[in-house]
Amino acid sequence: NELHFGPEFLGRAQLAASLASLAGIFLYNRVFASVSLRGYLLWVNLAAVAIGFLPLLLVSRANVWLGIPDQAFVLGGDVIQTVAGELAHMPILVLAAQLCPPGVEATFFALLMSVLNLSSLASTLVGAWLTDLLHITETDFTNLPWLVAICNISSLLPLALLGWVGDRSGSDSAVTASDSDT
Repeated sequence: NELHFGPEFLGRAQLAASLASLAGIFLYNRVFASVSLRGYLLWVNLAAVAIGFLPLLLVSRANVWLGIPDQAFVLGGDVIQTVAGELAHMPILVLAAQLCPPGVEATFFALLMSVLNLSSLASTLVGAWLTDLLHITETDFTNLPWLVAICNISSLLPLALLGWVGDRSGSDSAVTASDSDT
């Protein structure tokens, strides 16, 4: 535990992340809900990748060189990444709600959550495999910057599927059956 974070700090960080999550939802609803979906997803994912490189500053200890204490850096990074995460997930949930056929809302939501959980499991397994491949252990963090960079860059992969996303705004009314057939 090189950073020496205690339980009190970790609890405060969790509280800050929860408040940041609410801020991200509010920000999406107030500012970004009317933006073109395809363009929004492109830019929010690119921004998330850029923000995702913040942990490299921590693992390389560059934050200390910049004069930013570990606790302030982690707390600020957590807040920024949580807001970015909410801004990235909200349009997906809105799109799912728009595409959901009437009468199967609960089933459709359960399917969406299952897909998200499956992707999270796959991400965890690939991350564990990469951790082993890069020989990162509880005492050897030599290749940790590589792991952070690889995992972060891999989040660009879904952008290859962006062409399949319709280019309507998140605030458009629900899609009708005739719209989804075309």
